[in-house]
Amino acid sequence: QVHLVESGGGLVQPGGSLRLSCAASGSIVSISDMRWYRQAPGKQRELVAAISSGGTTNYSNAVKGRFTISKDNAKNTVLLQMNSLNPEDTAVYYCYVDVKSTRSSDYRTYWGQGTQITVSS
Repeated sequence: QVHLVESGGGLVQPGGSLRLSCAASGSIVSISDMRWYRQAPGKQRELVAAISSGGTTNYSNAVKGRFTISKDNAKNTVLLQMNSLNPEDTAVYYCYVDVKSTRSSDYRTYWGQGTQITVSS
């Protein structure tokens, strides 16, 4: 079994910064893609940032230049540093991790529980 635990959400003023963390634990053999998604009220879930097993990163146009995705392979953790936050960034943020566990020969996708980010003055 694999579990993802997110942390770091909260309320921040426009222009502020937050850092999200998502730690995977359990019977992990290897991890491939790690991503962050977000879902604002009344909107579809959208990809925010992704990092491959080799460290290649991709960002949505909405966050490019403001957000940075990174990972700590030793800790099976993916991070999202969010700077210059604005009200349009308000959403529930979810981490997404593709994991090969001891119980499966293939990679499976796991989602974090979601963490609320509210940008407001």
